[in-house]
Amino acid sequence: MTYLSPQISHLVAARPMSVTMGNAIRQLKLEISGSDIDLPEQDAKDALCQKIDNYIRDRIIIADQVIEETAGNKIKDGDVILTYARSSVVQKVLLGAHAEGRQFSVIVVDSRPMLEGKRLLSVLASAGIQCTYILLPALGAIITEVTLVLVGAHSIHSNGAVYSRAGTALVAMMAKLHSVPVVVCCETYKYSETVQLDSFTKNELAPQGDLFSSFPSVKARDSLTLENDEHLEILNPLYDLTPPNCITAVVTEVGVIPPNSIGSIPVALGRLL
Repeated sequence: MTYLSPQISHLVAARPMSVTMGNAIRQLKLEISGSDIDLPEQDAKDALCQKIDNYIRDRIIIADQVIEETAGNKIKDGDVILTYARSSVVQKVLLGAHAEGRQFSVIVVDSRPMLEGKRLLSVLASAGIQCTYILLPALGAIITEVTLVLVGAHSIHSNGAVYSRAGTALVAMMAKLHSVPVVVCCETYKYSETVQLDSFTKNELAPQGDLFSSFPSVKARDSLTLENDEHLEILNPLYDLTPPNCITAVVTEVGVIPPNSIGSIPVALGRLL
């Protein structure tokens, strides 16, 4: 721990501690505390590195493969799938379903300033999937055409709330209003036993410059003037919280779980172990 603590402090100083970081660090500490004190140093290091590799393999790589298969089976021919921003696991689900021959189209909803959906759009279109690209304000114009909403998550909490890219809550609430099922794809290493009720008490702010750099029409001189205006406070939160009543189901590597049963994830993991 003498050597580990400064590394953890460096990570926390670089970026606010996320649920996934916390879970990985706790697992690492657990493995260290459970190691044999009589084991030679190099053997102990090799064993610890192997356990780290196993964690990555089981909780991330294989988990994504299971989610890809499970969520992919929810996609039927003729479906219109809506997704927001970009989630790597949702991307795998869509590509996997397309590779299996399912005929569907995708609506990629995006928002400034990050415009992450452009990257997802490029990958899906290159794979031959029929895509539509719109910005978040136009969501109401196409939501009636959607048959399924697929989104990812930054973390998921024991009360069933999903913490994800800012704008996800709006998409989920609009989908619920129009009786469109909302399915969240989330690995269990993103699970938190805490309860979160809003995205105000805890969030992460993007760099201020990102907000203006996404508008090419704003000249550099004007951008600088805006950023340095003492009467202007720039607020660019990265995440929001989707309430559990707006979510139909959460697809994890331990199964498809309704939001009101998210607290059972530790039990499911315990049984798997």
